[in-house]
Amino acid sequence: MIEADKKIYIAGHNGMVGSAILRQLSKTHSKQILTIESKDLDLTNQEEVNSFFNKNNISEVYLAAAKVGGIYANDTNPAEFIYNNIMIQANVINAAYQSGARKLLFLGSSCIYPREASQPMAENALLKGELEPTNEPYAIAKIAGIKMCESYNRQYNTDYRSLMPTNLYGPFDNFHPQNSHVIPALIRRFHEAVLNKRKSITIWGTGNPLREFLHVDDLASAAIHLMHLEKGLYSSSIKPQQSHINVGSGSDLKIEDLSRLIAKVVHYTGKITFDSSMPDGAPKKLMDTSLMNSFGWKQKINLEQGLKDTYNWYLENHNE
Repeated sequence: MIEADKKIYIAGHNGMVGSAILRQLSKTHSKQILTIESKDLDLTNQEEVNSFFNKNNISEVYLAAAKVGGIYANDTNPAEFIYNNIMIQANVINAAYQSGARKLLFLGSSCIYPREASQPMAENALLKGELEPTNEPYAIAKIAGIKMCESYNRQYNTDYRSLMPTNLYGPFDNFHPQNSHVIPALIRRFHEAVLNKRKSITIWGTGNPLREFLHVDDLASAAIHLMHLEKGLYSSSIKPQQSHINVGSGSDLKIEDLSRLIAKVVHYTGKITFDSSMPDGAPKKLMDTSLMNSFGWKQKINLEQGLKDTYNWYLENHNE
């Protein structure tokens, strides 16, 4: 267990992933958790980050801060996605090492894997093919984060680990009409369709791509589980230059089926059509989570229940 006078820093505590980790850690380590608002600490500013770490007695870091978004946002703002994510990661990881933080967990994404990776995608698929073009800058930034953790471990004997989640959803997700991921985008669209009594909805793409989804509370439990996994067991299960761990639900479904499930949860009964002239993204993205499961972690929240919980959170927190 972490010493009583040490701090656990959660970078990105207001985001979907960071807030989920904060909720769970608060049950056991409430007095040791350290957070700071983005207006008070710019993680892309090296000087500010170094000063923050040097002033605080930080022992563990959950690096959940990132610039994230869906296909439209990634394709429209590639420079912002690669610059902001690389700067955040580089500053936090290096400051953690320089200040003596002994443990760090870096949160990545399943988009690190090649577009045509064999399914389910195992950890050894990394760097074995071309990335999905629509989110390549974000993926490259996340790959750089993995390799930075590995490099510091190899050179400085740190204990910096990387967790690669599948597509996430849940409370505090981004429900922006253009810059959100598929689940929050569809929840908002179907909700507004019900309010406006629309008889039909058109969704981007063919509806055929297969996607896997994990509730963010399940991801938070996996992150904490991996952070505190005994070092010998972790080290014996990975390679120094292939140390990232996948986490997911272990099953996927078509975007068309997801759309109809969300329509059911939101009580939308109109027609659903698909615009095949719009991009689909990768055809299939299912994670091989056998390694994470072998560490004793299992998913607990099924998709339909998770969607209901997420829609209820949306209703309670969005008034539009």
